Parts: sequence; C-alpha cells; structure tokens
Amino acid sequence: MNFLVVGPGAMGCLFASHLKRAGIDVTLLDYRQDRADFINEHGIRVEGVTGNHTVKVPVVVGKSSDIPEVILICVKANQTQRAADALKSWVGDRAYILTVQNGLGNVDILQDIFGRERVLGGITAEGATLMGQGHVRHAGQGDTIIGPQGDPDGPVSRTITDFNRAGFSARAVDNVEDLIWSKLIINVGINALTAITRLKNGRLPHVDGTRSIMEEAVKEAVAIVREKGINLSYPDPLARVLEVCEATADNIASMLQDVLRQGTTEVDYINGAIVREGEKLGLPTPVNQTLTSLVRAIQETYDQQQVPFPSSSQE
Repeated sequence: MNFLVVGPGAMGCLFASHLKRAGIDVTLLDYRQDRADFINEHGIRVEGVTGNHTVKVPVVVGKSSDIPEVILICVKANQTQRAADALKSWVGDRAYILTVQNGLGNVDILQDIFGRERVLGGITAEGATLMGQGHVRHAGQGDTIIGPQGDPDGPVSRTITDFNRAGFSARAVDNVEDLIWSKLIINVGINALTAITRLKNGRLPHVDGTRSIMEEAVKEAVAIVREKGINLSYPDPLARVLEVCEATADNIASMLQDVLRQGTTEVDYINGAIVREGEKLGLPTPVNQTLTSLVRAIQETYDQQQVPFPSSSQE
C-alpha cells in the first residue's frame, strides 16, 4: 500500500517511521515548511520500547505529487476539519481516509467531506510522546484496530497486513462506533485529569481526589453508552480505565503534552463530547462539564498563569 500520513506529531511520526522501516511506501504531510525541511534533513528519530533508530521519511507541504491509496489522519481532533478540507482539494476520489484519532466526531467530519464509503475508523493503543521536531519517544505498545472490515482483499485487509509488517499489532472489526466509544471512555477517565493535575497516568488511581473524579466522569459516560446501546469492548469500564492507567503508568497523556507545550487540547472532543451527548439525551454530566471547563480555562490563560517562587531558606 502507498500511505500518506497527515500530521508530524507523536503518532504521525511513529506510524510513518515504522512503515518506512518496513519498506512500505509512505510520505508525511505537514503544513509548516520549516518543520518539513528539518525532518527531511534529519529524519524521524524514534526512541523507546521498540529501540532507538532514525528513519528518513519524505515530508511534503501542501500536497503530495502522488495520490496515496490510504491517507492516515494523525492531527489533533480540532484540526480534522481544516486538514480534510485541504486534502479534498487534490486527493480526488481514489484514496481511502483512515482516522485513529482520539475523541468523538472525527469520522463524521471525514464522512461529510469524503463520503461514507471512503472513510475508515479506528483506534490505536500505541503510546507516543513528541520530544521535539521529528523526535518521538515510543512509550508503549498496544492494539491498533480499524474497520469496517469489508472485502478480504480490500483496503482494510491490506492496511492491516502492512501495519503488522511494520511491527504494530493490528486487526479489523466491523462495528467502528463501538470501538471508538470504547477508546473514548478510557480517554474520559484519564486525559483531562492529567492535564489539570500534571500527573502521569499511573498516579491517577492512587490519589484519592483524582480517583474519585475519574470514577464519576466514567460513570457519566457509561450512562450515555447504555442509553445509546453501545457495546463496549470490555465488561467493566472503570476497571478497564484503571488497567490502562497501570499499563501506561509512565506515560504523559496526550492532553497533558498539549498543556505542557501550551497548545490547544482535544478536551472538547473527549469530555466535551460526553457533555454534548448528555444534553441530547437529557442525562446530567456535571463532572465532565467541570473537567471540560477547567481544561478550557487552562488553555485560554497560558500567558497569565503563575509559576512557583524559587525555594529559599527562611531567616
């Protein structure tokens, strides 16, 4: 398969570098010429659980000279509309669009622009932290699941083959909505809390305050899942969130990464999505509303936040 990976962030660099190392045709798409030039010159540097390596992956700005077979969307959820609009102007109707982004609504945006039959959804449990331009730490491995499965010789099957060849643990399912909601519940329990407290994932279950808020946020989300008839991929949602916290104990969650570099977060597509769904169904979501509001407040006041005074001895 011929891949175009959109977005040179942590996940985009991770997937592009692994695909390239496996000998698969891949190009990375950026919107910043300076960053594209840097990565073209220095390559993508990966460190972590799959070893340390540097891979030269071609990076283009604006559009690729070749039409890819699969376009992998790895931008933040708040950038999906803009990225899709830009792609639509030149990809034509030949490429399949695959999203493994966090949050709710990405598939809907892409389907509105490219058509339902060309959009594939999915999730990934790969953990990655962006350390700098074209520099990513592969913090943990996990399943990558996409769908709908479709024809045994179709794009999903061939994409799965290439992902597995590149070292990812990939498989296909038919019901993508259940899959996305299963990932969303985990993000609801973890991401906003890390962004607010600046704690790593593994600490959240062991601090009384974060543990109790996590439980309530997940409970609100599960009430919506039950009302919508969503079948989660695990029997006990809170137990699964706690399990993920422990499995990714040393991870810096993506929303905390955004806050640490004073960027825009995906809270409106995670906890904010729970609030919107609750309003539609008439279900209360006060904890998710509070988490959403706090993260919004943090990202709107980066230039006003106080820093601690240097420690000094008392005389």
